Amino acid sequence: MRKKYLVELSPDERQRLHEIVSKGKSAARKILHAQILLKADSSRDGPGWTDEQIAEAYPVSVRTVERIRQRLVEHGLEDALVRRRASYGRRRKLDGEGEAKLIALACSKPPEGRTRWTIRLLREKLVELEVVRSIGREAVRCTLKKTNLSLG
Repeated sequence: MRKKYLVELSPDERQRLHEIVSKGKSAARKILHAQILLKADSSRDGPGWTDEQIAEAYPVSVRTVERIRQRLVEHGLEDALVRRRASYGRRRKLDGEGEAKLIALACSKPPEGRTRWTIRLLREKLVELEVVRSIGREAVRCTLKKTNLSLG
């Protein structure tokens, strides 16, 4: 199968990777990625190993080798060497003002016919007051817990 992301290192990049590997002063993952890129180098001076050969030689999967190749081609050498932060994080539903409104609401008198506020009631009231468009039970619970506020 033909490789989609072909690694062709320049002499400067190859020298930098050799320094990372030989000094051994970097993070283990960075050294491993440098070794993988050196073996994957298909330029005139590189060994041009296949992904399968690299995966056998180092404790990684073929898919990991493919991802490292892809990151080098698409984003450059630095990005291929360092670990990426997870990008699946979400924005918080409640900012400081929203948290203040939630706390004030939880400390206020409960709705008529109720003896106390429940998380469900607080969620519904926050949406009703248009503090947020929607909010999950866990977001309300964590906010109350963070402030050491008990509903009971």
